[in-house]
Amino acid sequence: MTADSPLSDRLDDDDYPAYTMGRAAEMLGTTPGFLRAIGEARLITPLRSEGGHRRYSRYQLRIAARARELVDRGTPVEAACRIVILEDQLEEAQRINAEYRRKAEQASDGSESESA
Repeated sequence: MTADSPLSDRLDDDDYPAYTMGRAAEMLGTTPGFLRAIGEARLITPLRSEGGHRRYSRYQLRIAARARELVDRGTPVEAACRIVILEDQLEEAQRINAEYRRKAEQASDGSESESA
């Protein structure tokens, strides 16, 4: 632990790889094999400790939990991973679209006030 990066800051960070594979599997109610499978499907890429062990962040665990929901409903792992990836891409596209619309509305409001 470094002085400029206290433990509390890292634990509050959604992207900090705080969970071992065993702990992550336990939290998700699944097996380490499931985590390896979604890693192989490139849904999540765990970071590696200095010893080479997989470490997962809270963000990655949320993604894995969504994939597990789909698998529990009978969706094959590969398909569940693709669905989660597409859902994430759609959400990002909608966020970008909303931002463009907001900027366009602001530009439109600015040009209307100038012509008045």
